[in-house]
Amino acid sequence: MQLAAIDIAIIFIYVAATLGLGFWVSKRASRDIRSYFLGGNKLPYWTLGISNASGMFDISGTMWLVSLLFVYGLTSVYIPWLWPVFNQVFMMVFLSVWLRRSGVMTGAEWITFRFGEGLGSRLSHLIVVIFALVSVMSFLAYGFIGIGKFATVFLPWELHPDDYWNEVIYGLIITALTTVYVVKGGMFSVVFTEVLQFFIMSVACVGVGIIAMQQVSPEVLAAVVPDGWSSIGISWKLDLDWSGTLDAANTQIATDGYSLFGIFFMLMLLKGILVSMAGPAPNYDMQRILSAQSPTEAAKVSWFVNVVLLFPRYMLITGLTILALAFFMDDLRAMGADVDFEQILPMAMAHYVPPGLLGLLIAGLLAAFMSTLAATTNAAPAYVVNDIYKRYINADADPKRYVNLSYIVSVLFVVLGVCIGLFIPTLHDIIQWIVSALFGGYAASNVLKWYWWRFNGYGYFGGMVAGLVIALGLIFSDLSPLHAFPFMLLISAGACIVISLFTPADDIEVLKRFYVKVRPWGLWGPVRRAVQQEYPEVKANTEFGRDATNVAVGIVWQTALVASPIFMVIQYWQEFVISMLVVAATSLFLWRNWWVKLKDYPDDMPAELVAEAEASIVSKN
Repeated sequence: MQLAAIDIAIIFIYVAATLGLGFWVSKRASRDIRSYFLGGNKLPYWTLGISNASGMFDISGTMWLVSLLFVYGLTSVYIPWLWPVFNQVFMMVFLSVWLRRSGVMTGAEWITFRFGEGLGSRLSHLIVVIFALVSVMSFLAYGFIGIGKFATVFLPWELHPDDYWNEVIYGLIITALTTVYVVKGGMFSVVFTEVLQFFIMSVACVGVGIIAMQQVSPEVLAAVVPDGWSSIGISWKLDLDWSGTLDAANTQIATDGYSLFGIFFMLMLLKGILVSMAGPAPNYDMQRILSAQSPTEAAKVSWFVNVVLLFPRYMLITGLTILALAFFMDDLRAMGADVDFEQILPMAMAHYVPPGLLGLLIAGLLAAFMSTLAATTNAAPAYVVNDIYKRYINADADPKRYVNLSYIVSVLFVVLGVCIGLFIPTLHDIIQWIVSALFGGYAASNVLKWYWWRFNGYGYFGGMVAGLVIALGLIFSDLSPLHAFPFMLLISAGACIVISLFTPADDIEVLKRFYVKVRPWGLWGPVRRAVQQEYPEVKANTEFGRDATNVAVGIVWQTALVASPIFMVIQYWQEFVISMLVVAATSLFLWRNWWVKLKDYPDDMPAELVAEAEASIVSKN
């Protein structure tokens, strides 16, 4: 494809502006390790929320969501529960507050806060670092695959006669450019540039949505999709038949294994709830929460992600999907059985988005890729430098040494992620493995760490090792990671419980400190009674019922926020009005039952411990 001059100019101006901004903020970011990783805990919640939203607005994920909406229609609003997208609801309702009360810098450092300094804690610390680094490499590979596919469609130079190697070379070039500004600026660079990227992307998304509404009427859309495509209902069996319209779509549904949608839906819900209850994985989500100014600000970060991300993103996804359905169907049929549904996004953009807006959209999606790579890459040195080098090798080094070492670690992990990406054929494959296998193996240990006092460091280590070994084993198996999840959960949970019960409990002083500061609900009776001997005023957390209700309402709220822009762009106005009324009603409920009741610390937390927590954050800055 030959880009118009205005599109090329927009792309180059944007890339130059992003790199310039990254270097401009780099002096502030490189003052010390906490500034580099957490922005000094001085960034307001709305900037962190936009930054996190921008980081989730990635090319690879957007290509996947377009392919899902194309093939599955409105039913596709549930499929991202695999991720699970509603983890942001659990985080905003209670987990972000709990996590931020710790005042730590990384997920591995949080392990010490929870389990203490004994051998079990050190083993847990080690396994969570390993998990985090595997996660980082997986997400870098995921981003690399997507950017290569995307760039090959738009960039005019054929760097290699083979399409695969053309994708690889473009992926390498763009990844290298992105790494420059990420490595130099740390969290300040990531957040400031992602705020800029998000606004560019939102303008482009709205523009594409409007174009699609102007060019594709509901009647035109209905003529090219099978019956049931526009239904958001849940049925036992997926009732979509593309026969005679696009037979390859039926093949894709069978390959994905989603035909028995009732079973699939229950598995998604089970896995989604358990993984969400475990809290954020040690990646960019956790870094944003730990970067917040206070526990209540951390909760608002997770809320704001949903508010600003979902509507514009799904305007883009829906706009490109219906443009492809209306005008690109003959081209897709001509591909026969070799249709790559992940290429629908760039192909629809290339053919149906006008010059100027196309340049803005390409720039925005490049921004989204840079955001994803930036957020993921920034997590790797936080673990290697803070949790390995600083803790075990050189605890008293000059702050500049830590930051310089972070540069090296960031580059190394980008290279490793790219190497992994060379051996993975599709986005769908790596997404399935990350969300069902890798995060599935993470679930049992990280649920129990919040809710059961007797769960110790040895149990955490054993459960994580069991889950990680099974997840890595699934790479070499034909078994679906989602179908393997219940077995993985049982094995890793069994390891957690048995090992914990057959090894000594963690230091009661460590558990008391954790309980008083975080104040989780769950099975904490013995620890609470020990705390009450010293602080009689401390009470149990009795908010489980309210939190569970807010989570249930929040999932409905979030799903309506996804469905509303889809209904708007396909011009189903009655359904759009209903979904917006659901958004309004659930928002009012959450404001009254969640927002106004947010607290940094429990009312009965001893004053000296509140002062200690606040002083700890100030001293680290």
